[in-house]
Amino acid sequence: MGRECVSIHIGQAGCQIAENLWELYLLEHGIGEDGAVSDTIRGANKKVFENSYDTIFNETDHGQLVPRTIVADLEPTVTDGLRTGKYRSLYHPEQIISSKEDASNCYARGYYTLGKNIIEDTMEQLRKQVEACECIQSFFVFHSFGGGTGSGFTSLLLDHIATEFTSKSRLALAIYPSPNVSTAVVEPYNAVLLTNTSMENMDVVFLVDNEAMYQLCRTRLGIERPSYINLNRLISQVASTITCSLRFSGCLNVDLSEFQTNLVPFPRIHFPVTSFGPIRNPEQAYHECNTVKEITEQTFSNTNLFLKCNPNHGRYMACGLLYRGDVIPKDVNNAIGALKLKRQIQFVTWCPTGFKVGINHRNPVSPPDADVAVTTRSLCVLSNNTAIGEVWARLDRKFDLLFSRRAFVHWYVNDCMEEGEFSEARENLAMLEQDYQSAYEMGKDEVPAEV
Repeated sequence: MGRECVSIHIGQAGCQIAENLWELYLLEHGIGEDGAVSDTIRGANKKVFENSYDTIFNETDHGQLVPRTIVADLEPTVTDGLRTGKYRSLYHPEQIISSKEDASNCYARGYYTLGKNIIEDTMEQLRKQVEACECIQSFFVFHSFGGGTGSGFTSLLLDHIATEFTSKSRLALAIYPSPNVSTAVVEPYNAVLLTNTSMENMDVVFLVDNEAMYQLCRTRLGIERPSYINLNRLISQVASTITCSLRFSGCLNVDLSEFQTNLVPFPRIHFPVTSFGPIRNPEQAYHECNTVKEITEQTFSNTNLFLKCNPNHGRYMACGLLYRGDVIPKDVNNAIGALKLKRQIQFVTWCPTGFKVGINHRNPVSPPDADVAVTTRSLCVLSNNTAIGEVWARLDRKFDLLFSRRAFVHWYVNDCMEEGEFSEARENLAMLEQDYQSAYEMGKDEVPAEV
């Protein structure tokens, strides 16, 4: 069939997402925990099954399905959980790569020193994954901006991928530093350094942050103390929807390469904001409607954003609307028409069309013990909005506070990094801020020329 997608999970965040994401993929395709498929499922859904799994699974001679994925971390704690956990028989042992020493939240350790210990093994496994594909379309990277491995080793790996697989799309779903919730003091350093080095090596980066998802779990699902499993299951729903058109049929499928074409107006402005709906617990689901118009309005509300920013402070440059389940184009057109009538959804003047729509007929699926209710339809919105400039400005302020005193810089310098790289990275982020501001000003004041 072709159009394969290889998933790459890096660092603690990426590895933890892997467990929940592949759990969801198995449920959607009717595959067992060990990658085996029963003859009953093959017989009942032969045509659907054979056309669905091969984009993300590789079938062995024994009929077992092995994920097209690589899991890499510099320390073995999380990866050992995958090796010995519920899905230990699913992964090929060589797909899970780890070293013995942690990056200790230091970008330099992941990029310059410890990361080099596993980069060759990771690239070798990546080459094997690519060779097993008929026609690979893209790499889908899951990582965090704030961790040492998630930032440093991700940057190192992207350098190698960009050199060796130049023509393949590179997408990422990344955990971005939250405004008020932090797991490391040096998050601003790591995030700024990664953004700088990977600016040219990534095509599209879908941003989410833990604080926004904590709030979603509390307000929408009624979970007082959300765990990482709760958050990762929300992220998995987004990732599943993004890849859904590769795996299942629909009347209006969206290819992964189309995200770059339709969501990225300029090469550097490739950071869409993510939102998803409906997000309801099972008790609420029985008492609420779930029409296309209602889930569209809910998903465009600020409370459903996976990133702490306010789209009303900026203008939309492009939107990708990915519908799943019982959805017809007429209802989608009516929902978009209702959105355009609302003044708070403002597009830049130089991009009058704005919406890219995908419709896939496969119903959403949730694990049996999930907190999110199973619905007949869902929507994932990927919107490129100039308001994301607020997120960069917030990060830059934190970076400046730390770097003005050269706090913690010696840890990076001790691991073969030059201090000048901090200033270079900060200048690049300032330019990125300006790029978003320019896009906003251009979209606000200029009138598009007649063609």
